[in-house]
Order: sequence, then C-alpha cells, then structure tokens
Amino acid sequence: MSNSKPVVVSKKVLIPFILVTSLFALWGFANAVTDPMVGAFQKVLELSNTQASMVQMAFYGGYFTMALPAAMFMRKYSYKVGILIGLALYATGALLFYPAAQTESFLFFCIGLYILTFGLAFLETAANPYALAMGAKETAMQRLNLAQAFNPVGLIAGLLIAKFSVNENLQSDDIADFSALNDSTRDAIRLADLSVIRDPYVILGLVLIGFFVVFLISKMPQSKDEGGMPSIKDTFLVLSKNNKYVLGVLAQILYVGAQIMCWTYIYHYVKGMLVKGVFEISSINVFGFELEKDAFYYQVIAIVLFIIGRAIGTYLLRFVSSGKLLMYFAILALISTGVTIQVQGMIGLYGLVAISFFMSLMFPTIYGIALGGLTEEQSKVGSAGLIMAIVGGALMPFLQGMIIDIGGTEVVDTKIMGVSEVNFSFILPLVCFIYIAWYGFHVFKKHETSDNVLPTA
Repeated sequence: MSNSKPVVVSKKVLIPFILVTSLFALWGFANAVTDPMVGAFQKVLELSNTQASMVQMAFYGGYFTMALPAAMFMRKYSYKVGILIGLALYATGALLFYPAAQTESFLFFCIGLYILTFGLAFLETAANPYALAMGAKETAMQRLNLAQAFNPVGLIAGLLIAKFSVNENLQSDDIADFSALNDSTRDAIRLADLSVIRDPYVILGLVLIGFFVVFLISKMPQSKDEGGMPSIKDTFLVLSKNNKYVLGVLAQILYVGAQIMCWTYIYHYVKGMLVKGVFEISSINVFGFELEKDAFYYQVIAIVLFIIGRAIGTYLLRFVSSGKLLMYFAILALISTGVTIQVQGMIGLYGLVAISFFMSLMFPTIYGIALGGLTEEQSKVGSAGLIMAIVGGALMPFLQGMIIDIGGTEVVDTKIMGVSEVNFSFILPLVCFIYIAWYGFHVFKKHETSDNVLPTA
C-alpha cells in the first residue's frame, strides 16, 4: 500500500486547472483597477467621500445580486457554462464604459460596474468550488489557495494600469481647485478625464472576448454527484443548519469589507498624513524608472506582501490546521490595524500596509472551511452564499466613507476619540478581524482535529 500524499493537481486536469486559475487573475484585475477609481471619480465629477463610495457599492452590490442566480444556473447546467456566462457579462459591463464616458454620467458608470460584477459573480461562484473539486479532498484547501495565489497577479496589473494609464493622465489632478474653473474649461477637462478612465475597461472587454473563445473551445471536466438533485429549498435548509458554513458566510462578509476598506482608503490615510505634515512624497529609482513614494507606492507594497503572505500561508497549511492558522493571521491583522489607528506618522502607515500580509490567507481559507464536507450540489449553492458575502465590500467602505465625512469632505476635519476621523475609520476593519479571529478559534476547537492536517512527509 502506498503512503504517498495525493497530488495537489493531477496531470489529467492540469490544463483545465490552469484555465480556471486564470480567472482568479481576471477578477483580481477588476478589483484592483476599481479601488483607485473612487478617488478619480471623486475629483473629476466633484463628489463627496460618501458619494464616491457608491463606486464600491455598485461594484460589490453586483456580486450580491447575481451570486445566487449564478449558483441556481450552474446546478442545472455546468461550471463551464457558468464561466462562459460570466465572461460574457464581465465583457458587457466593461464595454459599457464607452457610452458612460460619452454621456458623462456617473450613474451610467455605476450601471456598467454593476453588470460587470454580475459576470464576476458567475466566475467566482463557478471557479472557487471548481478548483476545490479538481482533485483529492485532502488537497482541496491547498488547491484553492494555489489558484487564489494568482489573484494578486491581477491585482498588481490592475494597480499599475490605474496608476500609469489613468491617474497619471488625469488633467484634473494637476488643478488645485477644479471646481473654480469656468464651465467650458471644466467640462472639457471632465470629458478628457472620463475618456482616460474609460479606456482600460474597453480594452479589458475586448480581452475578455478572447478568453470567452478559449473557454468555449476547451474541454473542461465536470463531475456529478450520484443520485437525484435536491431542491434548492432543501439544500438551503441543510446549509442553514451547518454552523460552520453559516458563521463562515458572516466571516467572509467581514473579511471582504475589511480588505476593500484597507485597500481603498490607504489613499485617504496618506492624504491625511500629508495634511498633518507627517508624510512627504519622495521618489525612488526602480530599474531606472523614477517612482514617487506616494499612496500608490505603498499600496503596491501592500499587494506584494499580500502575494507573499498567501504563498507562505499555503505552505503553512501543510503543517497547521486551517482554523488555527486563520486565527493566528487574524490576530496579527487586528494588531496591525490597532497600530494604524493609534500611531501617528510612518509607523501607522506601515501598520496599514502590513495588514495585507495577514489578510492574504483569509478569503480562500474561510471559503474552504465553510464548504468543507459538502456535496457538489451543496457546494454550488453554498458557494453562492459565500460569493454573496462579497457584498461586505459594498457596505463597509460606504460606512467608512460616512465616518471620514463626519467633520467635512476632507479627511482630517475633526478628531474622534483623540485621532483624526480617517484614522478612527479603521475601527471598522478592526472589528472585522476580531470576529474572524474568533471564527478561526471556533473552527479549530469545534470542527478540527490533528487528523485534518496533512502529514508532512
């Protein structure tokens, strides 16, 4: 009898797994390129922090709207068909940015983002459980973390596009008081800047059409459970009684909210430091390229730490149970968040950047824990609940924007409990990490044993 461990990805499904893994980068790109757009729309269309946060509301609200219909669709058909529908909707939403820019309508842009994330809901509802199912159950968590490791590749690409193709080319950024310009000048600059925002999405839409064709002609494995398919009502009833799953959905809501808050409002945090005079924009030479050490610079570092953290976390899952490791990472994340809130100057910024390292493990680990032990049909519906949980990225940043607006439209208008409102606003991700740490502890104590940890040799 062989005592060898099951492989993470077998040669038989290697190509389909690579194709599915590419999807993780695609929605990572959409997430990253959208975060800086909050500030871009705010300046170009003269919006408050709360109004600008509607970008995130539209983006992550689409997940909530479409995740369950996507799951119901894939119960009847297949993961492959779900992926094709997702790519089609993703491309449609991206291409809608062209008429949105022509009409100069913020509402139209939000509608485009809303439809775009209909597609992302289909893709994530399909790809996450599909990755889990492409091999032995013993290596499912590692397989999902491996696939999720390519998500930051898309994040980095999205950040670079947002910085150098969008933010660096916005004419309104070079004007101290954009609203003071005469109407004709302001309208001309607004039209030009909205075209700059538009172009990456239109190009993305064309790329997605190419991905659609590749998936259409590719053979993708599809496993099926034996026996009849339970009703959606019965499946929900079973899931509602699954304590680990229900608590996992709440953990995912809070995690996504925390991630988006930490990545979106790093720009506001740095802006507050600039106003208080505790931060000066400097420059650094990177491979002969002069790069400003501004908010973008630190967000890139945060994403790089996110990638490193996910690689380290995936490795540590070989030796440490998922619940225990989730608890450790969440505790370190909430400590870093406390530093972000309370410590002034660069140490506080370093704390905000460090959070990304500790967040890296959370999404796929919570996902895998919550779906652990479910049948394929239960996983399809259960996956929808976990993708709907991404609505946390719509609600929590909106609340954070409201906190930052308490003293006015600037980020350091007033103090709350001895710190500026932008610093205090990170109390929201702090609360999120407290719950996630508890969830990891709960899973470890109630649902895991030493038998759940893969052998090291």
